[in-house]
Amino acid sequence: MTDFTEQNRERISEAIKKMVGFMDLECQVELREELSSDSRVSLVISMHTPDNARFLIGKNGQNLQAFEHLVRSMFMKPARLPDGTQAGGDNKEISGISVDVNDYKRSRASYIVDIAKQAVQRVRNTQKAEVLLPMSAYERRVVHMELASCPDIATESVGDEPNRKIVIKPYP
Repeated sequence: MTDFTEQNRERISEAIKKMVGFMDLECQVELREELSSDSRVSLVISMHTPDNARFLIGKNGQNLQAFEHLVRSMFMKPARLPDGTQAGGDNKEISGISVDVNDYKRSRASYIVDIAKQAVQRVRNTQKAEVLLPMSAYERRVVHMELASCPDIATESVGDEPNRKIVIKPYP
């Protein structure tokens, strides 16, 4: 793993607490590094708030998605100042940032995988394709990765955002 400095961790944690503070919410922030299968390191930020997590999560996780985008923009991409120097985004060793509130993403991913597995059983029984409900890019990726282990099933994303869906069909 990389040596992600304590100063960077503190800076990210304080920035998140400050943004959440503007919503009159308090939260605990925990940062950890995860190594992906392709040897890239991503930063996982777990936020825990005792009440009103729905404000941070939003309908179908939309607020959480926007919050995660803000955090990525602040700490992943280097910004250029007028004098040509870089500001922020000095975390070159981190390849991605993921934000989760009260384990919402984990429980949602588990729920989505369960729905997909039920659809796989129906597709196997009927030999007819089935379309799942619209999902975010993250949720679609989870389903594609989970069902990749099924040799008799093919998955495909169809449609346009925000109504992009997965089609589960028998492999020809």
